[in-house]
Order: sequence, then C-alpha cells, then structure tokens
Amino acid sequence: MRPLVADIDLDALRHNYQLACRCAPQSRSVAVIKADAYGHGALACAQALEAHAPAFAVACIEEALALRKGGITKPIVLLEGIFSTDELALVDTHGFWIAVHSQWQVDALLAAAPRQPIPVWLKVDSGMHRLGFAIEEAAAIWRQLLAAPSVASLHLMSHFATADAQDSRYFTQQMARLQGLASKLEAPLCLANSPATLAWPVAHGDWNRPGVMLYGSDPLEVANDITRQLKPVMTLRSEIIALRELEEGEPVGYSGRWRAPRRSRIAVVACGYGDGYDRHARDGTPVLVNGQRCAIAGKVSMDMLTVDVTDVPDAAIGSEVVLWGSASNGEVLPVDEVARYCDTISYTLLTGVLPRAPRRYHGRSD
Repeated sequence: MRPLVADIDLDALRHNYQLACRCAPQSRSVAVIKADAYGHGALACAQALEAHAPAFAVACIEEALALRKGGITKPIVLLEGIFSTDELALVDTHGFWIAVHSQWQVDALLAAAPRQPIPVWLKVDSGMHRLGFAIEEAAAIWRQLLAAPSVASLHLMSHFATADAQDSRYFTQQMARLQGLASKLEAPLCLANSPATLAWPVAHGDWNRPGVMLYGSDPLEVANDITRQLKPVMTLRSEIIALRELEEGEPVGYSGRWRAPRRSRIAVVACGYGDGYDRHARDGTPVLVNGQRCAIAGKVSMDMLTVDVTDVPDAAIGSEVVLWGSASNGEVLPVDEVARYCDTISYTLLTGVLPRAPRRYHGRSD
C-alpha cells in the first residue's frame, strides 16, 4: 500500500482540549469540530471528546446531522445558524443549538413552534464585519428573542478579528463594545476563539470556542508559555520511495527550479498536491527524514515531492518522512512552521489533506 497516512493522536486532542479548559476554568469550552474537525475526522474527534466537552460546534446542519448519525448525543451548536427556514424542523428534532445573525433568522425563529424551546446564541458584529447584528440594533433583537416562547437559553456571541496579535488595540475596542452591551443586557457571553482563549482572559465568557488549538496549532503571532504546551494531533507521514545522486548544478523537478549546490542525494517521497500537500511549498520547506531536518528541493508534484537528504547518510528506501507532526524519534515539525514556508496558515494545510491520505487513529477513543 502507498505509505502516505495522516496519523491522528486522540490523546493529544484531549490534552489540548483540557489545556483550553485550564486557560479559562470559569468558562465552559465548546469543542469546535467544523470542517471535519479541521481535517482530522469530526466523528472520531467528537467520540474522543464526548466525555469531556459539554458541547460541540460545527458550521452547518449537514455537519451536525453526521455527528448525530454517528451516535453523538451532546449539544451541537450551528455556528452559522440555519440557511433556510426548513432547517428549524431538524434543529427541533435533533436538539441543536443555533447562532442567529440575520433578521430573517430571527423572524423564522419567532414564527416557529418547536416541541422544545431552542437555545440561541445571538451574534453581534463587534468589528469583524462578517456576520452579526450591529451593536446599535442588538439590544432590541435580544429583547425580542428573550420574550419568544420558541427560545430557551440566550447568549451573546461575537468573533474577534485580531485576537492573535500580541498587542491589539482593535481587540480592545471590540471587547469594550461587547462589555458595554453585555452589561446593559445582563447577557452571558460566548466570545473567545482559540487565540482569545490562550491570550486574552478578559474575553473568557460563559462559553469559549477553542478551535484550531485543539489540533495542536498555535494561533498566536508570538508563542507563549501556554501555546508551547500544545501537542500536534495530526502527523502527515510517508516514506522515501526512490533515491537519486545528482552532480552539482543538476536540476530537480518541474521547471528545474532547484539546482544542486553540490553533489547531492535526492529522496523521492510519496506525497504531493494530489494528497493535499501545498504545491506552493518553497525550496527549503522543512521535512523530517528519520527524525532529522531536511528540506524540500524542487516543485511539489501531484503524487510526489523531492527532498535533499545529502546530510542524512542513513536515508534509504522506506525511511520515514514526516511532512508535519511528530517523528518516531520524538522530533516535532510544527504545521505552523510548514505553513509559513507555503505562504499560508495551518488551517489550510490541515483542512486540505485529501481522502487519498487515510486517517489512522491512535490513543483511547473516549
């Protein structure tokens, strides 16, 4: 079988979730598992966390229904709410919680007659300018929903645009707007994403929403003592399938972008952009070969990539290659570091790993 696999460490997932809880011990932490748990497998991750997390969060009802079908019984929040009024029947049947960010959603909820009132997170636009009601109109909407028989618990929700920055005036402005509104309404808050959970205790509310940190990625611009405790959950692992000896000046790969600066040994690895590895990876992008740092040499192909292993004399056909994550000898290559070489972020690498790289789960399932 082709050696490429995405190893998923469920113990590391639980460790990272518990770290999020320790960051905000007075809050409840909903585990965000949208986008197939950031590429890690939503059902397997939910099963691993169900005994620990009081609720899960996804982007849409299709993701929530898949979890229910898989046996997940904990509350599930639809972070973008419903996309049509027809979905309210499914929300009622399956006991989902919903975000409400637009007037038509409010109108649909006020007109509904669910069997049980629906928990609602009212989304306010405090400065992200993506979804949510303006601060100036939120109070009136809040009071409408608070009085509606179709609504159970009600929380105030927002999203931060710059919580990943070490010193963000804009974050402070957003936080001040939200605190003023929450004080006026006496509203419980759900505000903190991963960076706010890790770095901004002022944003810790009744609920927090840790997402990418659960998978071991550091969302902050500058790492701190807490983010250094995160453990990688996905290791994208393959093997060397061929070796080539090149003379100085010889090219490798399409367009001959990389040329050997000396007599070099090049390893061909079974992984390419057809598996989700980023084609924009620059020459020098790090990989681990037998636990030692090496660098990509030449453009990534659809099914393969090439690595300079001149300084790894024990590299052989079948040698372990870690594209990101933890090597067998304990060395770690952070996905965040690889992302910087690809001019992107860890989110795109993790969610971009395609089904051709099978997920292989390790650790306790619950």
